[in-house]
Amino acid sequence: MSRGLDHIVHAVRDLDAAAAFYRRLGFTVGARNRHSWGTQNHIVQLPGFFVELLAVAEPEKLGGEGFGTLFGSFHQTFLKSQEGLSFLMLESRDAQADARDFEAAGIAASAALRFEREGSRPDGSKLKVGFSLAFARDAGAPAIGFATCQQHYPENFWNPSFQQHANGASAIAGAVIVAENPSDHHIFLSAFTGERELNATSNGITAHTPRGELQIMDRAAFLSHFGAPPPDIAAGARLAALRFAVRERDALVATLEAGAVPHSLHMGHVVVAPEAAMGATLVFATQGNIGPG
Repeated sequence: MSRGLDHIVHAVRDLDAAAAFYRRLGFTVGARNRHSWGTQNHIVQLPGFFVELLAVAEPEKLGGEGFGTLFGSFHQTFLKSQEGLSFLMLESRDAQADARDFEAAGIAASAALRFEREGSRPDGSKLKVGFSLAFARDAGAPAIGFATCQQHYPENFWNPSFQQHANGASAIAGAVIVAENPSDHHIFLSAFTGERELNATSNGITAHTPRGELQIMDRAAFLSHFGAPPPDIAAGARLAALRFAVRERDALVATLEAGAVPHSLHMGHVVVAPEAAMGATLVFATQGNIGPG
């Protein structure tokens, strides 16, 4: 079963500063939410996809098993040495089935785990959201978390009013991983996405999922495609970039300039480099100019 992009975590040390930065980018940013295992987040929604801005705000709550270790402690370790894109989540119709698939493929990191939390409507009233996750592991990418995510109350989570952005962002186009040798991750990527046929070129490998592309490329290809410095991969592959589709480039650029966000134009993409974007490379292109990364 093919799995599209569901959400990606952007891990930061200062959650308020990250929310303010994404607002300067022209995104609508949701209210702060709290997890029982010590992390807190803000959500940036697009249709069927969201960016999770996340910090370890209550480290005394970390530890134990399940989410406390696989998600909370993972991010505590991640943030000791860097900020940036840390966790890749794909959509799930059945997290328990995904966990069985991952076990059969030899990439499972856990059984399916479920949690619920309280959320807020635009008017401030409260509601319940719930998720089940099946975690996976790529031995060649210890600094990337992988999981599938099944939503149990999607009607309470997705909200079109949260998906309207001043920068014109309308969809997720893809995500990019940088690795020393992309082909080393071919088997994992196929098993994780459920895509049997991957596109392999001199630039790396690509899974065309039902929602966005997931690419793995080497450092030279990343620099060539986006004009931004690739991450340090001495300790393994890294989740490096998010690619967004926007309706109109001029409106995007005007929004970035109004927010005093440094950016550049490279091969038809508007790029916000990691030194400006808290360790992440953020790439924007109009629908007609998205193409491969």
